[in-house]
Amino acid sequence: MYHSWLDRWDERRAQRGEEEKKVTKFSLGAGLGFPDATAASIEEFCALADQAVADPTFYEERDIDQGFVREGDWLKFPSSISSEIEENNTVWAKVSEGGSLNQALVVFHHWNASSRQSQIASFFSRRGVTVVEMALPYHFERSRPGSSHADYMLSSNLGRTVGAMRQAVCDGRKLIRWLKAEGYSEIAVLGMSLGSWVAGLVAAHDTTVSKASLFLTAGSMADMVWTGRATQAIRQSLEGKVGLPDLRRAWGTINQENYARQLVRPDLDLQLILAKRDRVVLPQISHSFVQRLKEVGGSPDVLELNCGHYSLALPPHILFAGLRLKKLLGRGR
Repeated sequence: MYHSWLDRWDERRAQRGEEEKKVTKFSLGAGLGFPDATAASIEEFCALADQAVADPTFYEERDIDQGFVREGDWLKFPSSISSEIEENNTVWAKVSEGGSLNQALVVFHHWNASSRQSQIASFFSRRGVTVVEMALPYHFERSRPGSSHADYMLSSNLGRTVGAMRQAVCDGRKLIRWLKAEGYSEIAVLGMSLGSWVAGLVAAHDTTVSKASLFLTAGSMADMVWTGRATQAIRQSLEGKVGLPDLRRAWGTINQENYARQLVRPDLDLQLILAKRDRVVLPQISHSFVQRLKEVGGSPDVLELNCGHYSLALPPHILFAGLRLKKLLGRGR
C-alpha cells in the first residue's frame, strides 16, 4: 500500500515537471560541444566525441583569471567557458560556512532545480563542513531569459548538451581550485540526478577531490535520456534522427562509465545512493554503472533505497541517504 502511494506520488511529480517540456528540433550542434569543430552527419559527430573521450585535456580547466568575488554568503566568478547566453557566463554559488578549513562540500543540484539544498547546507555546515552550492549552467541566476526550464542544459541539440556539461565540469573544477587556494584541506563533491553526472566527472578528472557522493546516478546519459520518465520530450525529438547506439557514442564524454578507472582510483572515496523504484534513472542503468566500476577494480559504497526518484526527498529515505553521506564525509577525519 505504502509503495503504491509512493509510486503515485513520484508520477505526479514527474507529470508536473513535464508540463513545460516540449518536443524540439534535433540538431548536431558540433561546434557547441567541441570547440572549432564541424560535423555534417551523426557519424562525424561521433568521431569527434570518440576523440574527446580519449583526450585527457577535454575537461581541463584553463582559465587563469580567477575573478572570484565574495559578497556575504554568495560567491560569483566568470565561467571557464563562454556561451551565447550572457547570464550563463557568470557562475553563482551559495556558501554556508562550516567554521573551519578542514573540509568543503561542493554540491551540484538536479536538472531544473527550483531551489538550492538549504537543509543539506544547514545540516553539514553546523557540523563543521563548509557547503558550497554551485548553480549549474542555465539554472538559477544563470537561466536563459524567457526560458521555462533549463532546456539548454539537456536537450536534443547534441553539441549544446555536451558543451553545457563540459562547462559545468570546468566551472566546478575552477571553484574547487579556489577552495584549495583558500586553504581547505579536503574537498568532497555531492551530485543529485543530473548533478551526479557533473560531480562524477569532476571527481574523475580532478585528483584534489577525495570524496564523491552521487545520488540517483548512472553511467550512460544517453540511456538515461532514452529510457527515463523526465526526458520523454527529448527522446521524441531524437527518434528518427539518431538511435540509441549512436547517441551513446555522441555523448561519450558525459558517460561516467568511460571514466570508470579514474573514479576507482585509490585516493577517491566513492559513494552511490540509488532508488529501487526510480523511473527517471532506471535501476538497470545504475546497476550497469556499478558493475563497470567493479570490473575495473572498484568497490564503491552503494546504498539502494526502496523509493522513487523524487520520493528520495521524503522521510525516511532522505534521512537514510543523509546519514550515509555523513558517514562518508566523516571517514578518515
